[in-house]
Amino acid sequence: MSPDDPTATALPDGPMPSPAAPVDHLVIVGNGMAGQRLVEALVQREGAPRRITLIGAEACPAYNRILLSPLLAGEMEREALTLRDADWYAERGVELVLGERVERIDRAARRLTTAGGREIAYDRLVLATGSTPALPPVDGLELDGVHAFRDLDDAAALTRAAERGGRAVVIGGGLLGLEAAEGLRKRARAGLSVSVLQRASRLMNRQLDATAAGLLQAELEGRGLEIVTGADLERLEDDGRGRVCAVRLADGRRLPADCVVLAIGIAPSVELGRRAGLEVHRGIVVDDRLTSSDPAIHALGECCEFEGRTYGLVEPIWRQVEVLAARLAGEDVEGYVEAPTATKLKVSGISLYAFGPIEPDVDHEVLTYHDPEHGDYRRLLLRDGRLEGAVLYGDTAAGPWYFAEALAGRHLDACRQALLFGPADARALLDATKAEAPNPATPHAQDRSPQEEAA
Repeated sequence: MSPDDPTATALPDGPMPSPAAPVDHLVIVGNGMAGQRLVEALVQREGAPRRITLIGAEACPAYNRILLSPLLAGEMEREALTLRDADWYAERGVELVLGERVERIDRAARRLTTAGGREIAYDRLVLATGSTPALPPVDGLELDGVHAFRDLDDAAALTRAAERGGRAVVIGGGLLGLEAAEGLRKRARAGLSVSVLQRASRLMNRQLDATAAGLLQAELEGRGLEIVTGADLERLEDDGRGRVCAVRLADGRRLPADCVVLAIGIAPSVELGRRAGLEVHRGIVVDDRLTSSDPAIHALGECCEFEGRTYGLVEPIWRQVEVLAARLAGEDVEGYVEAPTATKLKVSGISLYAFGPIEPDVDHEVLTYHDPEHGDYRRLLLRDGRLEGAVLYGDTAAGPWYFAEALAGRHLDACRQALLFGPADARALLDATKAEAPNPATPHAQDRSPQEEAA
């Protein structure tokens, strides 16, 4: 940020907006899932802003990015991803501006400017600019044939690559990388080999323990994917004509590649906020009301940072939306707080559910169930009889119940022998123990008065 940039220190003119004051014109920058969810929450409220303008850099209305993987795999049509068509916005009085990227925010004038020169004034502004693919610090990222997997254009480019055949290398063994790899494999019409490179020693190392990750790897390899763990990327090789031809690893291994997909994570899109002089660390810093360092500007979703945390899962973002929508509608609302989140994932038809610590410590009791024939695995971590973490692979139906018990902090020794088999038997044992336990606050029947008996 340049010290002579007037936007770096400029403060908005006029009084600061009050949380209870009606908002005349709300502008939302970012027509992704977070921005769309905010609009849906606002149009249902009595005190919603009088005018709402929603600006998106992509040329189409908001769509469900989570479904890009089945789109790539050929399992879903493009139209099924659209959250709301353009008529939906018009019918609710929401101005929708598509295909324009916001380039500048003038905080003093409360006005923004798009790349096309359009100027839009705002009373309150929400930045829901999302994220961009994280990039590894290696040479060759600019070569033809190197792709991300983040939007519809990426999905279309990968579809074309899959249909050409050849050799594809996906860099990243997390959820997004595995979905991209499976999508390429399923979409391929000609011969296409697909390799997945994972820097860690196992797939999805942030969600799965070694056993579950091993089961996942075996399943994917059985489908035809090559999985390479412990793969430290060194560079992407140029074929001499500006196109990628191979991936080189730090240990000297060389994997030929006609197509490379980068899927190592996301980085919050903060440049617009940084240029405007907002406080930015990894994301745009917000308080518990999703307000940035400028009281007239909020940030939401993957671009924001709260108490040092940034976001990539929808559950906390939906909770942020509810807080911000209520605030913008002038409602009295509790601030956003972090809450434990369970990770519910579906990797190409394989169900996974996890929460809490991945690795046990010395004080954890570890309960494990493994049914190789049916591909089911459960591992529970308990401390002093209370559930702290779980990893489920295959049959994940009991996951929400485990998570609820962990949140409640209930002592589960009474159902320990049935705990791995889900809630039905475990609940029966817990209920039986509760029924048998004397209630010290309840007097014995012979000590009750007639009035107490009647009550």
